[in-house]
Amino acid sequence: MTSSRSAVVIGLMSGTSLDGISAAAARFTLRNEAIDAELLGYVSRAYTPGERSRLAAALQAASPAEYCRLNVDLGHWLADAAVAVAAHAGVDLRDVAAIASHGQTVWHEPGHSTWQTGEPAVIAERTGVPVVSGFRARDVAAGGQGAPLVPIADRLLFAAPAHWRLLQNLGGIGNVTVVPPGGHASEVRAFDTGPGVGVIDAVVRALRPELPYDTDGHLALAGSAVREVVDACLAEPYFASPPPKSTGRELFSADYVARFMDACRQARPTASDEDLVATAVSLTARSIGDAYRRFVPEPADEVVLSGGGARNPALVSAIRAAVAPRQVRVFDELFFDGEAKEAVAFALLGYLHLNHLPGNVPSATGAQGPRVLGTFTPA
Repeated sequence: MTSSRSAVVIGLMSGTSLDGISAAAARFTLRNEAIDAELLGYVSRAYTPGERSRLAAALQAASPAEYCRLNVDLGHWLADAAVAVAAHAGVDLRDVAAIASHGQTVWHEPGHSTWQTGEPAVIAERTGVPVVSGFRARDVAAGGQGAPLVPIADRLLFAAPAHWRLLQNLGGIGNVTVVPPGGHASEVRAFDTGPGVGVIDAVVRALRPELPYDTDGHLALAGSAVREVVDACLAEPYFASPPPKSTGRELFSADYVARFMDACRQARPTASDEDLVATAVSLTARSIGDAYRRFVPEPADEVVLSGGGARNPALVSAIRAAVAPRQVRVFDELFFDGEAKEAVAFALLGYLHLNHLPGNVPSATGAQGPRVLGTFTPA
């Protein structure tokens, strides 16, 4: 590749935390084998309680009619987010090369299948912009986990030039990318560490239905973790299984959260709401520390946190303790708003698709080789 190609792509992401849709407009420029990225704008479209309830119900079980309707309705919500971020960024939709939509994962079964919903045809009709979607399916078809997919951005956009870096995302699920100096592809590894904020948020919503999450970590900071419950949770086979591996709400489900809360109350009958939230925070932090000890032999002394969980001081503090003596930094300090990172990563996947370039990292997903990811829906 010797040409220079520039394009604006909008990335859309709805994660396992079900907070809402993250939308980022970014300009990518391909120069030889390097890609430069500029974040033009970022918005978050929060789900209403009713929308969140429909999505949460669909992740458990729904009728064919509801799955059909939700697919189209989510397509409209995603289109709303795309229009909003274009306006926020001051970008005319006619100048957008593509919208890259991850949609919402309904079911993810590594080694067999993966299912994301959010009708791309609706997005294309509403915006007049081509849509690239369905990014995970090709990697799964090639024998991969279909996740994590953010490592391509970690390698191409966020590597440190002279030292190893651990890029830890804290969405609903936690995942880490081990990036060598310069982001050399052959040495990049990534895997899901376990829960990110998914279990924390679910506990908060069960205890305080009026709260979408633990704002500024206030509840967790006022509580103390039930250590024996976290010890028992970390005995779950997923945590001991070696990478490549991925997980989601199929494991850390509503039933899992209910059992988790019951276990806290049985182990400590006087446990307060704050103690339960603190225990969920400890589970995420300790699972990350445990994963690094087991599966990261590389000399990576820097951890960079991104995603919604990086806004939670209680979780950040717990992670610092769990991964010490590694240095922990927040993504925003080095790049841009860390909550935009996953949406930018999917925008990058859309850009790579347009340029017929592979978007997976086989050493991260376990796929048989590099693959161009996504399905194209014309405007």
